[in-house]
Amino acid sequence: MRTLLLLLLFIYEARSHAVSMPNFVLLMADDLGIGDPGCYGNKTLRTPNIDRLARGGVSSRSTLAASPLCKPSRAAFMTGRYPIRSGMASRSQVGVFVFSASSGGLPHSEITFAKLLKNQGYSTALIGKWHLGTSCHNRTDLCHHPLSHGFDYFHGLPVTNLRDCKLLVFLPLQVITITLLTLAVLRWLGLVQVPPCIFFCLFFLAALVLGGLLCFLHYFRPLNCFLMRNRDITQQPMSYDNLTQRLTADAAQFIQRNAKTPFLLVLAFLHMHTALFSSKDFAGKSKHGAYGDAAEEMDWSVGQILDVLDELKLANNTLVYFSSDQGAHVEEVTIKGEGHGGSNGIYKGGKANNWEGGIRVPGILRWPGVIQAGLEIDEPTSNMDIFPTVAKLAGSPLPEDRIIDGRDLMPLLQGRSHRSDHEFLFHYCNFYLNAVRWHPQNSTSIWKAFFFTPKFFPEGANGCFATHVCFCHGQYVTYHDPPLLFDISQDPRERNPLTPTSQPRFREILETMQEAAARHAETLQDVPNQLSLGNLIWKPWLQMCCSSSGLFCQCDWEKQVGRGSH
Repeated sequence: MRTLLLLLLFIYEARSHAVSMPNFVLLMADDLGIGDPGCYGNKTLRTPNIDRLARGGVSSRSTLAASPLCKPSRAAFMTGRYPIRSGMASRSQVGVFVFSASSGGLPHSEITFAKLLKNQGYSTALIGKWHLGTSCHNRTDLCHHPLSHGFDYFHGLPVTNLRDCKLLVFLPLQVITITLLTLAVLRWLGLVQVPPCIFFCLFFLAALVLGGLLCFLHYFRPLNCFLMRNRDITQQPMSYDNLTQRLTADAAQFIQRNAKTPFLLVLAFLHMHTALFSSKDFAGKSKHGAYGDAAEEMDWSVGQILDVLDELKLANNTLVYFSSDQGAHVEEVTIKGEGHGGSNGIYKGGKANNWEGGIRVPGILRWPGVIQAGLEIDEPTSNMDIFPTVAKLAGSPLPEDRIIDGRDLMPLLQGRSHRSDHEFLFHYCNFYLNAVRWHPQNSTSIWKAFFFTPKFFPEGANGCFATHVCFCHGQYVTYHDPPLLFDISQDPRERNPLTPTSQPRFREILETMQEAAARHAETLQDVPNQLSLGNLIWKPWLQMCCSSSGLFCQCDWEKQVGRGSH
């Protein structure tokens, strides 16, 4: 009888422990603007599933990316720490990895929320975009790979969805061809005398361009644009055909496989980063061109994941989070003038700068029965906050050997607190402290002080169109002494900087914020620069290839592996 009672008690405790360990589904868009989803005010872009998620949970109007650029923002999201602490903040103009065979990446010494949850018995998966490095010393060490950072399963891109991965048109060749044909017709009509050497030079130039195109098709795309499943390449070069559907199906299957055990799923969408793509079911269907098509396809994917949770009766024990790594890329405009960047709503700027449009992103959390449905909050929070929130809910202590900059969101989400735990937030432009945000206790004001701002071009524009993204230092920025001060609570568009005349406490406010910045700087340690030139450059010994035929890497095992991996 005693043995039976002990057995029943063990079963009861095991079930109670399982119930107390919620599942986590973290959905991260790429370059989605806060003005894109319907639940944030968009009237023409159809996002019914993101809107459904918002109706069932909490919508934050002041979720802030820790960086306005994808790589440092994702490093902060994964670790709960400012990217400067991990060396994931560039000191040069190149702020992201552009080669799969670069040696930089998220250091193995960093602790991700996936590592913490794996130690608590969770099954963990990352599907989609990684972009935090691959290997260090040789192509098989995979020291920066998701599997080295706490994920049991990975299916996606080790780098990012580069525009070069989707070759749509080769403009130089078109220009040369049109020039040749035009000159030939004019000469035939006798309107222009064109020396034969001109035709020869143009033909020679066309041959060079064509040769470059062929080299690009055979070398760069396969070498940099490929899909992996765990440690193996499964498609090289990557195909966009039903890519969202394939990744979504794999995410759904991961949930189904782990329905009876606690799990963490990070679904990091390739949308909305260029090159824009969508399947035939969505292409040409939106009111916003290629961008709208891709956004509506991503929304469909969100709906598929929510449906799987409902079908398996997991919704009530699953915290779902939806956000974007930074604001929309406003400078993304095609040669035909079509905008391939999204909407940042009323906010100034966008991706790669710390005006509100670059860092204020959608932030939706749903957990039926635990988080109040339909609630909106406007307190400043950060994507770094997911780290301590998830860790605490999973029963994991936070690391004690490092500073965690994120704060637990649950008191705010459950109404136990009406104030953000972030009194100060620090906005970095890559390695450089760009701005400080201060939300004083017992005050509704949210002060934001800029030490420098990017030089928008052309004059009056809302971005750095001459350079495609804004840079963080040198001739590309304007330094401010005293810093440029705004009250975001009164001026969210950041149009009216305050002065000693308009704000009597001007100098007192700035002094407090500069003191906070100085205290913050004292907590920083020198760490290896993961985006140094040596870590950024392409290294042939790190290049991954799915075949042994040198640089001609061609394979497509997606369907075969997909059928056999479950």
